This record gives sequence, C-alpha cells and structure tokens, in this order.
Amino acid sequence: MMTTLKSLLIGAALAWAPATALAQPSDQATAGGLVGSWSVVLVDNLLPDGSRVHLYGPNPQGLLIFDQGGRYSLQLLRADRPKFAANDKSKGTPEEIKAAIDGSNAHFGSYVVDPVNHTITFKIEHASFPNWDGTTQVRAFSLMGNKLKYTVPSPTTDRTATGEVEWVRLP
Repeated sequence: MMTTLKSLLIGAALAWAPATALAQPSDQATAGGLVGSWSVVLVDNLLPDGSRVHLYGPNPQGLLIFDQGGRYSLQLLRADRPKFAANDKSKGTPEEIKAAIDGSNAHFGSYVVDPVNHTITFKIEHASFPNWDGTTQVRAFSLMGNKLKYTVPSPTTDRTATGEVEWVRLP
C-alpha cells in the first residue's frame, strides 16, 4: 500500500514538474523549449581568420522573448552607448546618432522551430536594420538546459563573418 502511494505521489510530482526541468536537450529543441524570456550573454562576429569581434562590447545587454503563439521580440544594446548631450533624440549629433545605431539591434515578428534540423526561422516583420524588414532568416541553434546558442550566417555587419549569439533563460 505504501509503495503504491509513493508511486502515485512521485507520478503526480513529475506530472506537475516544469517540462524544461525534465527534458533532455533533444526534447527541448521544440518551440515549447524556447518559450520564455532570455537575457543575452554573448554577441560576437567570428571572422574567417578565427578572431572575434564583440559587436556590443564586453557586456552586451539584451532581451529575447518567445511566446507560445509563435511571436518573438529581440533587442540588443551596447552597455556603454553615449547619452545625447541635448537630451533630445531628434537633436543628436551625427556621432551620437551613429553610436546609438551601431550600438543597438532590434527586430520582432514570428518564429518557427524545426526540431529535426535544430533551426529557428525568424520571420522578421520589422527591424532596426531596415534591410531585414520583411525577411525570413534561419538560425541553427542548440538548447542545453537554460542556455540557448544560435548562429547568424549573414550578420548586419561584416558579411564575411558568422554571428554567434548566446542567451540564458530568465527565471
């Protein structure tokens, strides 16, 4: 009787446990495994010679949100962007405007996960880099526990580079 009761309690506990806590890496490679909020850890361009460029500095800031309905929003910022002296976005100097644009990247739209090929397809509706508006972009990804990594085959800067982006799941 006690063994049966213990089995029932363990079964109930497992049924209520978060799927990410029980999932193996291959099980997480689904849209459900990505749902939630993510904080950026690394945004680099890997150059053909093997060197790295930290696109948003040594301490990039960013947020990526995947919802259950297949929508996403992504923002990346350089932590050390200079403030506008005029305290007015429409009155920035050319240098301030350039630093603000070079130090940020954002886009939003819908996404689809291919769990077999481990890819995320971003259907970008709008982006801070206007050339990405209306594009569809595929990223190879890996998801291990609370870490998401993906590659950007054609980044916004240096078309000979490959972008590497790492995120950590937020609680």
